[in-house]
Amino acid sequence: MENKKPNKVKQVLVAIVTFIRDFLFKTRFLWRRIGFALITLLLATIFGFFLIKMMPGDPVTMFAKRLSDERRIPMDEAYRLATMLLNYDPNATVWQQFGRYVSGLVKGDFGTSMYRNDVTVTVIIKNFLPWTLFISSLALLLSFLIGILMGGRMAYKRKGFFNAGANSFIVVSGAVPDYLWGMILIFIFGVTLRWFPIQGNYDILLELKGWPFITNVLYHAFLPIIAFSIVQIGGWALAMRGSALGVLGEDYIYAAKARGLGERTIVSRYLRKNSLLPLITSLAMSFAVLFGGSPLMETIFNYPGFGSEFSKAIGTRDYFLIQGLMVFMSFVMILANLIADSLYSIIDPRIRRDNT
Repeated sequence: MENKKPNKVKQVLVAIVTFIRDFLFKTRFLWRRIGFALITLLLATIFGFFLIKMMPGDPVTMFAKRLSDERRIPMDEAYRLATMLLNYDPNATVWQQFGRYVSGLVKGDFGTSMYRNDVTVTVIIKNFLPWTLFISSLALLLSFLIGILMGGRMAYKRKGFFNAGANSFIVVSGAVPDYLWGMILIFIFGVTLRWFPIQGNYDILLELKGWPFITNVLYHAFLPIIAFSIVQIGGWALAMRGSALGVLGEDYIYAAKARGLGERTIVSRYLRKNSLLPLITSLAMSFAVLFGGSPLMETIFNYPGFGSEFSKAIGTRDYFLIQGLMVFMSFVMILANLIADSLYSIIDPRIRRDNT
């Protein structure tokens, strides 16, 4: 009896070790991607830290002067207060400054704005990030749906008026930058026709609840969403067309035609479904692109989102706000790319095998 207990314990330990080993082996592609993401995030963090040091002037002294004037306190006291509020001591060593900076990021403290009445960057992100996520997500969804429908039809019907018109649209929409599309939409539908508002995210006199508020938010977001979508549609259409052309050469497509299935059935059941595989994982990366381009687009439409706050911070030289928003934006883009790689490896096991 005494010899059986150690054997059972040994078997359990061996089973646990085997499970962990197999799990790590099967997910090694994911762990490799996570490692690359962490390295990229570390580089972005280091760049954000040295960004303050590369800026002209001393941001703490600039902030202290403003505090001294506003609160009518001596400069020495204002300087100590500025150091405490900004969590940045220019007299400390580089390693001490970097350690304090990283410890703040780990706690979710991205710094303090110099020109927003001492408002933290975290509060600014909480207030304005949802608006950017709102228009970016809807623009991505709209462009994706239109693009895959257009690309699938272009692949299946390679001749005709629709294909020629779609190719012309792709060329024109891709040649014009998204911010220029924004200006064109504002001029036509906002200034000339006055169908849509050209700034803001909702009417300030409106009660912030119920369907009237929701429809008003969509009404104000319509032009930014369309401007974001126009440039993306062509890319999705070409990607879907290329993927669908590869699927059209598969044996099961010929088998479906031989069985006498209709065009609509073949497109919906076989062509579109199998062509979407490489495109789904690109959604996360496309979202990162839209998110990164939000500062310029939101500035054009005067849309109060994350991007417009980043542009205002650059205009006012709010160094610590720039630093915090830039690091957070880098984190979002790195996370989006990591999700895209992970989804692709899960959906298509060949990716895991090719990277072993």
